Amino acid sequence: MVVDSLGIGGADDADRFLDAGSNTLGSIRKSKYFNAPNLEKLGLFNIDGVGGGIDNPTACFARLKEKSNGKDTTLGHWEIAGIVSNTPLKTYPNGFPKEIIDEFEKLIGVKTLCNKPYSGTEVIKDYGEEHIKTGFPIVYTSQDSVFQIATHDKIVPIETLYRYCEVARKLLTGENSVGRVIARPFTGEYPYIRTGYRKDYSILPPSKTMLDDILDSGLKVISLGKIYDIFSGQGISKSYKTKSNLEGYRKSLQLLDEDFSGLCFINYVDFDSLYGHRNDIDGYAKEVTKFDEFLGKFINGLSDSDLLIITADHGCDPSTPSTDHSREDVPLIIYNNKIKSNNLGTIKGFDCIASTVLSSLSINKTYGEDLFSKL
Repeated sequence: MVVDSLGIGGADDADRFLDAGSNTLGSIRKSKYFNAPNLEKLGLFNIDGVGGGIDNPTACFARLKEKSNGKDTTLGHWEIAGIVSNTPLKTYPNGFPKEIIDEFEKLIGVKTLCNKPYSGTEVIKDYGEEHIKTGFPIVYTSQDSVFQIATHDKIVPIETLYRYCEVARKLLTGENSVGRVIARPFTGEYPYIRTGYRKDYSILPPSKTMLDDILDSGLKVISLGKIYDIFSGQGISKSYKTKSNLEGYRKSLQLLDEDFSGLCFINYVDFDSLYGHRNDIDGYAKEVTKFDEFLGKFINGLSDSDLLIITADHGCDPSTPSTDHSREDVPLIIYNNKIKSNNLGTIKGFDCIASTVLSSLSINKTYGEDLFSKL
């Protein structure tokens, strides 16, 4: 389970990313709406440097430091799956070059609006009316490696928006590559709201991941949420899309009853997209409280042969002036009904998760540090 953007601060190189002092978990814990007894019981607050731990937690836990040169969804998930990227994905702090926009407009047959770094909620406020009048899609980016396209669902059919994204994905490769092209449909009257039909078109992983290794061994890889999009379907045998965390929680509980051997890889994105990027501290805290309530039900449904791993892919501190991701360490919680609690310390590399997953499935392949023998 990837709790998208639930960083725990303390990245050694946070200042290089202009994120010194960012601490997503630390910020939302101050909210009166934060209540996470199940995460507390598992040992979240016993992790090195987090503070407020309890006696006798029930899980193994660790603090993970990212190896890859970035703070975005794609590199974070790639590293969880075994790929470490020393080269950051390309960003466009001044918008996309004219030649890219010109070619994109030529390919889709319509002009575009904006082409600037922007908050996703603010850009539809500022350009939504013009988009409705003209039908021109809104193109924008952020500090992350993304090409985002926003259109109103009553002006541009969702299938057309997805086609625009497919065109952009094919265009933005090589020297002009971006990590993700994202469809951002919105609806309603001003100030408008974004719908649940977001779709990510990620760049293909540059090499095999633990997902491929699991499939190659004859086991299954089931994805839930935006995992399929992040890996462009590579290494996934079955996928379930979700429009919200709530839908993801419901489907996760249903998957407890699905008979399979292998990996179920889940992302819950609302923490990041609805609260972190919108600097909504209380909203983020409320969502963690909902996740914690779901987690209590989920753990009660685990069998002795199930291994539960909870982590994050980066931070998105809602208390800072920035609305973008933050370079932070992330939590790692590993739980099984029969393992004893253990503080695994501070570990360099999210790729320890890939090695641990593969060892738990008796697959002889190593990426980062293998923690399975320590459980």
